[in-house]
Amino acid sequence: MHDDLIARARTWQAEDPDPETRDELAKLIDAGDLTELSARFSGTLQFGTAGLRGELGAGPMRMNRSVVIRAAAGLAAYLKNHGHGTGTVVIGYDARHKSADFAHDTAAVMTGAGLTAVVLPRPLPTPVLAFAVRHLGAVAGVEVTASHNPPRDNGYKVYLGDGSQIVPPADAEIAAEIQAVTTLHDVPRPDAGWETLDDTVLEAYLARTDAVLAPGSPRTARTVYTAMHGVGRDTLLAAFARAGFPTPALVAEQADPDPDFPTVAFPNPEEPGAMDLAFAKARETDPDLIIANDPDADRCAAAVKDNGAWRMLRGDEVGSLLAAHLVRRGATGVFAESIVSSSLLGRIAEQAGLPYEETLTGFKWIARVDGLRYGYEEALGYCVDPDGVRDKDGITAALLITELASVLKEEGRTLLDLLDDLAVEHGLHATDQLAVRVQDLSVIARAMRKLREHPPAELAGLPVTKAEDLTQGTDRLPPTDGLRYTLTGARVIVRPSGTEPKLKCYLEVVVPVADHTALPAARATAAGLLTTIKQDLSAAAGI
Repeated sequence: MHDDLIARARTWQAEDPDPETRDELAKLIDAGDLTELSARFSGTLQFGTAGLRGELGAGPMRMNRSVVIRAAAGLAAYLKNHGHGTGTVVIGYDARHKSADFAHDTAAVMTGAGLTAVVLPRPLPTPVLAFAVRHLGAVAGVEVTASHNPPRDNGYKVYLGDGSQIVPPADAEIAAEIQAVTTLHDVPRPDAGWETLDDTVLEAYLARTDAVLAPGSPRTARTVYTAMHGVGRDTLLAAFARAGFPTPALVAEQADPDPDFPTVAFPNPEEPGAMDLAFAKARETDPDLIIANDPDADRCAAAVKDNGAWRMLRGDEVGSLLAAHLVRRGATGVFAESIVSSSLLGRIAEQAGLPYEETLTGFKWIARVDGLRYGYEEALGYCVDPDGVRDKDGITAALLITELASVLKEEGRTLLDLLDDLAVEHGLHATDQLAVRVQDLSVIARAMRKLREHPPAELAGLPVTKAEDLTQGTDRLPPTDGLRYTLTGARVIVRPSGTEPKLKCYLEVVVPVADHTALPAARATAAGLLTTIKQDLSAAAGI
């Protein structure tokens, strides 16, 4: 076993094109560090519907140039098998460690396979790549990003020619082609032959951002903006300038791309502490709204002043606000969301006489809804221009929420006033999440098994009227690893995260509200129920 492990590590090392990871592996081999070598050679990083994502480092269980070259070769083979052997593949990347290297390796592999490779000019938001796939008529797109994962991670996201992320069975077919790459020596990688684009595609994307706003709408809301050390700043500032909004006040410490994300524990606006610098800037400048992007700018967070203190709006709150805004503007088409998002969207759509769809978690599903006009997911993802970007887009979502804040400002109202109106009209839809980050993935499997074997009969005293194991699929949804409990006046969904070592539980309670004066009591009731559901669910899952 020991000799076999060392032999596999040496074979991998001999093929590795990156001196850094070759050196890393050499040190592990010389030190005879079998524990670390086992961790890196215990299998291969699995290519799934989120593409690849993992920690940077040497070996097949880490993100590195060898793994990326194999992934690119597998994707190229898949495209050729499907009759796209001479098509264009467009490649984008963020500002994380190794992102530019992974993008250029992908371009070299595509060129060597006979495809036409084009690379975005510099680190840019993921939605610009998603836009470029459709805009250029490409057969596929690749975005090198780990979104809001920790600094030591990177990832590889694949879009097909319709401009949306891959779904089964494409992921399994690409994975099989990756598996078939036995040695990197079989993968041609010329030194040139691909094109690095100029700013024409970015300009075309920016020209479309104007279209998400209503002609002649007020553009007066003042904002504080943080790019969270990512790539959003320049594109967002350009979009805001084109739209005629006041220039956002920047959170200077987080404005420049920095792959080490020095000011945050996790570069995700939802994580505790991530917005502290933005709140400090807001206390200085007193804006109408705080806007944050995650590092690849496909997500958008908003924060508002609530009783004198700044607070983040939940993804579901922003999702409902944008829906109400689009309805008021006369939008037509399908409103869609994933099953873990608030059921309030369905109520808003129903009242407006608009079709509504629920999908599995992830924009790869939301973006595929026929006739989509607006889609959102509670994890701060909003698709407000599906004809341009068939994915979540933190730039256009920021424009739309700032337009809404401007409209309300002209009426002497705020985003919180509109949320109150929606609660009175449709009931208070309060959501929360119980997320457990683990070192050992077996903890998640155990919790899921426990809930399957002993499903709770009630949570917070509310009877469970329906318990669904989503691995079986439903009449509306394909199978997925998840559990859904419908309660009297509440809903709970439990699922393992697709991109992080987390078990996620999504909670929603709906409390009827007679009028605006009843809102404080309804909020207190909802908060109490959510707290107790969390406790009861933790006990039932053994976490």
